[in-house]
Amino acid sequence: MTISEQMKKIQANEHVQKALQQIQAEEEFTIKQQVMLTEIPAPPFKEERRAEAFKKILEDYDLEDVHMDEEGNVFGKRSGTGNGPTLVVSAHLDTVFPEGTDTTVKEKDGKLYAPGIGDDTRGLAEVLAVIRALQDSELKTIGDIIIGGTVGEEGAGDLRGVKAYFNENKADGYISIDGSNLETMTYLGTGSFRYRVTFQGKGGHSFGDFGTPSATHALGRAVAAIADLETKKLPKTTFSVGPVEGGSSVNAISEQASMEVDLRSNAMEELEALDKKFHRIIEAACHEENERWEKDSMTVTVEKFGNRPPATQSKDAPIVQALAEAIKSVGREPIYGQASSTDANYPMSLGIPSVTSCLGGKAGGAHTLKEWFDPEDAYLGVQKHLLLILSLVGIDELTTPILDKKV
Repeated sequence: MTISEQMKKIQANEHVQKALQQIQAEEEFTIKQQVMLTEIPAPPFKEERRAEAFKKILEDYDLEDVHMDEEGNVFGKRSGTGNGPTLVVSAHLDTVFPEGTDTTVKEKDGKLYAPGIGDDTRGLAEVLAVIRALQDSELKTIGDIIIGGTVGEEGAGDLRGVKAYFNENKADGYISIDGSNLETMTYLGTGSFRYRVTFQGKGGHSFGDFGTPSATHALGRAVAAIADLETKKLPKTTFSVGPVEGGSSVNAISEQASMEVDLRSNAMEELEALDKKFHRIIEAACHEENERWEKDSMTVTVEKFGNRPPATQSKDAPIVQALAEAIKSVGREPIYGQASSTDANYPMSLGIPSVTSCLGGKAGGAHTLKEWFDPEDAYLGVQKHLLLILSLVGIDELTTPILDKKV
């Protein structure tokens, strides 16, 4: 039986149809949960309040082994009938917004506005809607479903939540529920290295101590050399200098100057090659500043604070094709998206079949204070996720799992 035939068989099942109808009927409640969770701030590294609220709901839905792990992830389990694959499904709890950001949700012309309303609080709400539909149904899956929320997906979080989970647990497949545009499938992972570079010197008066190596001058040498780097278009490989800080006064030789640097590629080989060039540039900039003034007082430190592995898998992989069929089943045409950086990067890099399945509805302004979400037909995203999950783990006495059991 092909994946397409299997999806049609699942969708035609009486109990599945009832679950799909429930998802549509409960969309207003799903949006209420989305709003409630959005208004609980979850700044980077401070997701605990939202995690506790999410954990309480998982407990109310009678999942097994609901717990918060040491990293702050929250997971529960819905057991299958036995001897099936283990599938992990999650959205991320954290947002990019700092502590103190007003996350009050406002409605205007049918759209919801608030920082984090879409990315990824809508994902959390869709996770909960899938759980409700499964728990209220008479559907028995063959495989186990581990479902919950992760921390540290955004920015400097460096995928710390999903890394911690998969360093301690095994699985046969993974779904990240994240991203706008229901039709888009993310099945390739962009890798990134992130650094904080700090030049340190003695400093001094701009006139009286002229001839002393300057931290900002060394930094400028490094930035200019990075800007002149050439990288491949395929596999796409990029670089960027982010925040830059340094100096204390217009008439002072800078003691300290720093920058943050982002290196990215869709291939590890290219990322590592770019990484080597970057390190040579930093060393050369420090040396050149000292040499310019015939001194040795300038030093540099390089701190790595981001390490997201690139990952690839075939577009013909069963988990990718199952997602494509789930999208078709809700009346849309799948789009094979470009590589991106999501929670799916890490398990994919470990060889675990993984995809990022995008949300229902429409969203925009992600990572800005003007972020918005349009809930029109948003329930289609939840229906898609339900069909995808059921196809991957199999339904007892109806279909076999698409995922292979390896663990």
